[in-house]
Amino acid sequence: MENLMFAYCSCKVIWTLLLTILSCASSLPVGDDSICTAEELAKYSIIFTGKWSQTAFPKQYPLYRPPAQWSSMLGVTHSSDYSMWKKNEYASNGVRDFAEKGEAWVLMKEIEEAGEKIQSVHGIFSAPAISSGTGQTSTELEVHSRHPLVSFVVRIVPSPDWFVGIDSLNLCERDHWMEEVSVDLFPYDAGTDSGFTFSSPNFATIPQDTVTEITCSSPSHPANSFYYPKLKILPPIAHVKMVKLKKNQLGFPVPYNNFQAKSNEVIDSVSETPLDCEVSQWSSWGLCRGLCRKTGTKIRTRFIVLQPANNGMPCPNLDEETGCEPENCV
Repeated sequence: MENLMFAYCSCKVIWTLLLTILSCASSLPVGDDSICTAEELAKYSIIFTGKWSQTAFPKQYPLYRPPAQWSSMLGVTHSSDYSMWKKNEYASNGVRDFAEKGEAWVLMKEIEEAGEKIQSVHGIFSAPAISSGTGQTSTELEVHSRHPLVSFVVRIVPSPDWFVGIDSLNLCERDHWMEEVSVDLFPYDAGTDSGFTFSSPNFATIPQDTVTEITCSSPSHPANSFYYPKLKILPPIAHVKMVKLKKNQLGFPVPYNNFQAKSNEVIDSVSETPLDCEVSQWSSWGLCRGLCRKTGTKIRTRFIVLQPANNGMPCPNLDEETGCEPENCV
């Protein structure tokens, strides 16, 4: 009987300890954003600057049909329970439509549904498109102490399914909001279209691939519009700055006016990216021409695939001549 009572008491103690541990675990923060103790709301000005110039990215730079430009920005402020997109994960249907065609309706629907189901979204923000590769656009966003993360996407136009953006940037540092954040942006492939160049026709990737960063050597294919094998890293194709808006005595945000440029166009300050000349393979040798019993000549040719730019390696000779014995005397 004493043994039974001892076993019962032991089980009761263990069960009590388990309940205590579980209750403590349930109160622990789920993500980094849950420990934000800054004031409840903060407003930011977000300034997107396109740096997609022919000087920085000379290879296959789109000049027409359509020229290089940026789509509108679509972003969201949220908690760690929501993710708009992530590197090395599959893009949602909404991100696919936005990256391929610039259509935002499905992505907006996904954001709204996430906000309704798990209360993970605080607000949606957007900024106008930029009609050239270099330019600025801006808007304002609001973050909440329970929703301090910022994500957004901007489509690269033209492109198969390429975009730039930010995934879950936390603007809260424990008990205060960050005053200013600047981030260089690089191109990403949504993994839904198989084109290599800016103007590639629509060709769905089946099965769908994950979101991957495009670099100067990946995809490792000479046809890739961002393929610069002599570079260690691509220059940033865009830049984003977020600045916390101060409050005046009435409690309204004070506009941030320290823009780098007054108009939509910005001065290209990116260093020049050299682009070497690319030529085709040699053609077959032509007919041997010449007089009988004398050495004749035959010629082969090649053509320019890519013109050099920014002091890149110049093109070599496009024709070559060699001696031969005439088969049909002239």
